[in-house]
Amino acid sequence: MSDLFGDQPRRPAPPPRPQAASGRSRALVITAVVLAGLFVLLTALSSVYTERLWFDAVGYLGVFSTVLWTRVGLFLVFGALMAIVVGVNMAVAFKTRPLFRPPSPEQGNLDRYREAVLPIRTWLLVGVAVVMGIFAGTSATGQWRSYLLWRNGVDFGTTDPYFDRDVGFYVFELPWWHYLVDFTMAAAVIGAMAAAVVHYLFGGIRLQGRDRLTGAAQVQLSVLVGLFVLAKAVDYWLDRFDLLNDAGGLITGITYTDDNAVLPAKNILAGIAVICALLFFLNVWRRTWILPSMGLAMLALSAVLLGAVWPGVVQQFQVDPTEADKEEPYIQRNIDATRAAYDLEDSEVVPYTAGGVEVSAAEDEIVAQQAIESSGVRLVDPNIIPAAFEQSQQIRGYYSVADVLDVDQYDVEGTPRDLVLGVRELNQAGIAETSQNWANLHTVYTHGDGVIAAFGNQRPADNSAQTASGNEEPRWANPPLGDLTDIVGEYESRIYYGENAPAYSVVGKREADDPDLELDLPISVGGEETEESEATSTYDGEVGVDIGSLFRKVLYAVRFGEPNLVLSDRVHENSRILYDRDPALMVEKVAPWLTVDADPFPAVVDGKVLWILDGYTLSDQYPLSERESFDEMTDDALDDGSAFQTLPTDEINYIRNSVKATVDAYDGTVTLYAWDESDPMLEAWMNAFPGTVQAKDQIPDAVLEHMRYPEDLFKVQRFQLARYHVTDAADFYQGNERWEVPTDPNQQALQPPYRLSVERDGANRFSLTSTFVPVNRENLAAYMTVDAEANSETYGTLRVLDLAAGGGRQVSGPGQVASRINADEDLQDALLRFTAGSESRAVYGNLLTIPVDDRLLYVQPIYTIRQTGDGSFPVLQYTAVSFGEDVGFGATYADAVRDLLGIEEGGVQTPSPEPPAGEGDPGEGQVPNQPEPGAEATVAELLRQADGLYDQAQDALRQGDLAEYQRLNDQAAALVNRALAAADAEAGGGAGQESGR
Repeated sequence: MSDLFGDQPRRPAPPPRPQAASGRSRALVITAVVLAGLFVLLTALSSVYTERLWFDAVGYLGVFSTVLWTRVGLFLVFGALMAIVVGVNMAVAFKTRPLFRPPSPEQGNLDRYREAVLPIRTWLLVGVAVVMGIFAGTSATGQWRSYLLWRNGVDFGTTDPYFDRDVGFYVFELPWWHYLVDFTMAAAVIGAMAAAVVHYLFGGIRLQGRDRLTGAAQVQLSVLVGLFVLAKAVDYWLDRFDLLNDAGGLITGITYTDDNAVLPAKNILAGIAVICALLFFLNVWRRTWILPSMGLAMLALSAVLLGAVWPGVVQQFQVDPTEADKEEPYIQRNIDATRAAYDLEDSEVVPYTAGGVEVSAAEDEIVAQQAIESSGVRLVDPNIIPAAFEQSQQIRGYYSVADVLDVDQYDVEGTPRDLVLGVRELNQAGIAETSQNWANLHTVYTHGDGVIAAFGNQRPADNSAQTASGNEEPRWANPPLGDLTDIVGEYESRIYYGENAPAYSVVGKREADDPDLELDLPISVGGEETEESEATSTYDGEVGVDIGSLFRKVLYAVRFGEPNLVLSDRVHENSRILYDRDPALMVEKVAPWLTVDADPFPAVVDGKVLWILDGYTLSDQYPLSERESFDEMTDDALDDGSAFQTLPTDEINYIRNSVKATVDAYDGTVTLYAWDESDPMLEAWMNAFPGTVQAKDQIPDAVLEHMRYPEDLFKVQRFQLARYHVTDAADFYQGNERWEVPTDPNQQALQPPYRLSVERDGANRFSLTSTFVPVNRENLAAYMTVDAEANSETYGTLRVLDLAAGGGRQVSGPGQVASRINADEDLQDALLRFTAGSESRAVYGNLLTIPVDDRLLYVQPIYTIRQTGDGSFPVLQYTAVSFGEDVGFGATYADAVRDLLGIEEGGVQTPSPEPPAGEGDPGEGQVPNQPEPGAEATVAELLRQADGLYDQAQDALRQGDLAEYQRLNDQAAALVNRALAAADAEAGGGAGQESGR
């Protein structure tokens, strides 16, 4: 009753049961583990599966499958081998444990560990074996390139002079054999360690007492150590071949010491290791460690004496006193191998006799003719002019061009002309901040629009770059030639794939009855920047991954960390996602065995904008060839370090431009063409990835016209030619003729190579050019050029003009010429007009070096950039010319040449908004004030007549009459040549007369 009325206090609630709390905690832990596992699984699935979808979209699914299954196979095979080795040795050690262990404090301490381990011994064995197998398998996946080369390698057809083995053995087989030996040694060591731990835990190995190893432990460890030492013997044997790629202090490859000390030492050590391994195997029966220990000690001592002491003695007492004589045959083999590996064997190094300082009037004529008539003297600096492209041609703030533009050639009215090109790519940073939301960044602003170009070798009267393409508004004082369609015809201008493409974009639209969800960037269709001039476009290219299903939306949401890919209505059943759109990255993915050149360049071909790229097959295993850092060899003032490097090491000693590739800037189609079909590495990779590379003869002619000699290859070759232009071992050893690439006068880095047309054999050849100076000196040593037109019969011919071998007078190098130009008082006074008050600053463009007869002409454009206010971009003000000791400058080439010749009248012309008017009012195509045939004319009159023709030529250009423009230009050049001839006659043609200023 009392309970009913609540008379007695309530009983306290019983404490929670520990078992229930423990069960809930265990459930939470299991749930967390399961969720974490699912997240990891989903992340891995999204990464692998979306990669597969990308490869399938671009048409290279076979590459993905080959790489994936090769890596999976290597993981499983080598992971299983390591797991078996570890597991079997642990199991054998446990099975052979002693049943009776003499009592000791050591064993007493181990008893509690044994009690903890015995119930879970199977799980421990499996766990340790699996973990070690995972480590080994993961390491093996990184060897897929070595494995595929080993499986598909071919002969080079060249053997080494020491072991008479084909070069293919070193490039394709040796790296894989090294990995197998290293894996065997690692497996033996890890297996021995695992067995030793188990033996120690269960008494097979005792640190105290008399008998420290049981017979079983001794047998097992003897076998494992014997296997390790036997593998080391094989490693010593393989090391002999590595001597051909050993990077020593003098050269890469075998030297006298290697041949006479190190190589015999490797043979002896391999034999000692075999004997030592046999002693360990004999220990299975003899059960004594005396002989194996003595063998191991002898091996260690021999490694020190034979591997280090003996070579040091030979080097110091035999080589150093007469190194030049001892090393001469080894240096010669290094020279021959290096020139073969870097494709320098056919390079032409010819003596070039440079004239003296004084310049005769006759030589002046040569300079003037080169400066005025040659189409290769490029005033537009691709490194400086991008700001002008953007300011005048970008149309919208969300467009931009590359920091360094590209140089190519196009036929204009049947005449090849150098153009400086820039793709107008999307720059999302230029979108108004209020509009930078996910929908705009990834579904509206998705691509760039068109290609901007400027003639490389001329300028309009208002000193801006003269464009050959792009938007016609705002009009400059000298209007642009017109859209690039005037040269190449209509083309697809949308740029979805480029160097500055967004991380990903969702493109495509719903059915036509739902226009509100039409996607893609509003693009300008020309004219003024008004709403009426905008239109929308929708991507309908071939490449792109369908993302309409919920499953794929989830995968890509995980990959890009963006839930809007699942939640947004802008991602629908017709949507496709574009990603990994950088052309170089795309080529590197579909051909992961290539190293891609750092400078993809655009070309408009057959109505499409194509990115043209060069791919290299590289190796660091070519025997006896000099090994150098790829990054170091390609580093210069314009290098941004963005080359896609596929080798595990940066050092190489073999390179071939084996593949040329194109990427469609609109739909992302990637096409690989075999270029150097004689390259054995290309053949091996084509065997590994059949069907991925098309034959060279499949390259369309229109594409071939725009393929060029690659810059990174040229940089690597010029780096090696700085030393290996010397082909005599004795001269090479002395090092008196070593060159180096000069420092860029405008930057604290090496001068980059320049693309321009070079006059040779009566024709302008589009080329890559560079210069050399002697080591630690500034005068010019050599001039290097390569024919860069892929459709030319002389493509790839390296020519080096060796000034030292020519025996002429010393010629100033780029740094000295740049200093002379900078120090010219008249030039500085002229620039003062623009730079006074610090409102503008002068910027000196690329200093071009051009061989003319027996001299070298230096040409440098000089820009000014306003430092205050809006719309700051470079404006070309003057052109400086240096020839011998003289410097001339002017608003045009002709002005600079006139100034160089010292002709005051019609000399330096100050830039003005309008060109100077010619005298008289002649009819179209007539030369103003031209004397009758046979009449005498002064130099000044002839130059004045040329000025009038140049004015008429500019008028013809404004009207779009290219044929008339070219004809008038040719007439003006002819008059300048007559003026130079007249100047020569007045001077009497006397050599040694100083002209210029």
